[in-house]
Amino acid sequence: MSRTFIICKPDAVERGYVGQIIDRFERKGLKLVAGELRQLDEATLSKHYVEHVDKPFYGDLVAFMSRSPAFVGVLEGPDGTYAMVRTLMGPTNPADAPPGTIRGDYGTTMTENLVHGSDSDESAAREIGIFFPGLA
Repeated sequence: MSRTFIICKPDAVERGYVGQIIDRFERKGLKLVAGELRQLDEATLSKHYVEHVDKPFYGDLVAFMSRSPAFVGVLEGPDGTYAMVRTLMGPTNPADAPPGTIRGDYGTTMTENLVHGSDSDESAAREIGIFFPGLA
């Protein structure tokens, strides 16, 4: 079994899409093994987005991700679970995301694109360790 990390970002929570997003993952056969609605703070976000800390958009990213609660979770499935999740999410820019993907069906802007999913098994392990250290 493989695990990956997801965030239903503040816009997904505000717009009431968390249940529909999780349902898509579960219908694919993935299992939610941990999940929590959480107000994210700058300290946690700086660990999660460490590769973006020095980039010009970092301040706006932190402001968005901390403006209201987000749903953080861990999904479990077969090898390659992170890739399945990213396929279900669709491309980062909702304008490029095909219908049938989360971003293609519900996304409206690139900066508020509803969901995050780990981009590799290594990233998943690191991110799960930040948000759910008991599972790492």
